[in-house]
Amino acid sequence: MDIIVCVKHVPETAEAEIRIDSTGKNIEKTGLVYDINEWDDYAVEEAVRIKEKLGGTVTAITVGPEDADSTLRKCLARGADKAIRLTDPAFEGSDGYATAKILYKAIKDMPFDVIFTGAQAGDDGYAMVGPILAELLGIPHATMVKKIELKDGAAKVNRELEGGLEEIVEVKLPAVLTIQTGINEPRYVSIMGIRKAMKKEITVLGLSELGLNANEVGEAGSWIKIEKLYVPPVEKQAEFIEGSPEEVAAKIAEILKAKGLI
Repeated sequence: MDIIVCVKHVPETAEAEIRIDSTGKNIEKTGLVYDINEWDDYAVEEAVRIKEKLGGTVTAITVGPEDADSTLRKCLARGADKAIRLTDPAFEGSDGYATAKILYKAIKDMPFDVIFTGAQAGDDGYAMVGPILAELLGIPHATMVKKIELKDGAAKVNRELEGGLEEIVEVKLPAVLTIQTGINEPRYVSIMGIRKAMKKEITVLGLSELGLNANEVGEAGSWIKIEKLYVPPVEKQAEFIEGSPEEVAAKIAEILKAKGLI
């Protein structure tokens, strides 16, 4: 079972103070700590578990700068066999569509049975790279996958739906599956695994090696262009309603009526 896992090197912003940079189209990244995208972490773990059970190979691939090597080496330390970094100045500003095109060019001639991506990326939240990649490759896909059973050239997967519901679908392989958090528990990366990963080669490919031109990637080749980023202003403070349950209910009803909601 040959598995390709598409991963992303993203900033950890949960506890960081986010500031908009001078362009107004990005965040100030100085001082931010980068790591593997949370959803991709689960995708790598699932790929390695399948390899340990069924045999085969796991290849981690990313579109990003040289700094993204730390994320690829984390994948290697966890059990991936190969790592590929797709890097070129022309890739800067690529949206999900352009990123999927870059990945497609790198993957289309590689042997694979299944491709994993995270359900979404923690920095942009577009959740579009996996499905677009599948369409470019001409293979089926399933999103928000919480459980996978592989057999007889197909994958039976549980997909997470709204409201706590799940559905079970069968997808013919090869296919793209976007992995949701909670599908497994990512393993601890050992010191020995890190040492071995540091010795492995990371293949680096750019625009010319992938057979792309500058108009197909970056902002020129993107569907989505960021015009402006801003921090939403705090306009109102929370109002605490006190009193008996009847008084609180009546006050809430008055507020909803005043806003035209009931």
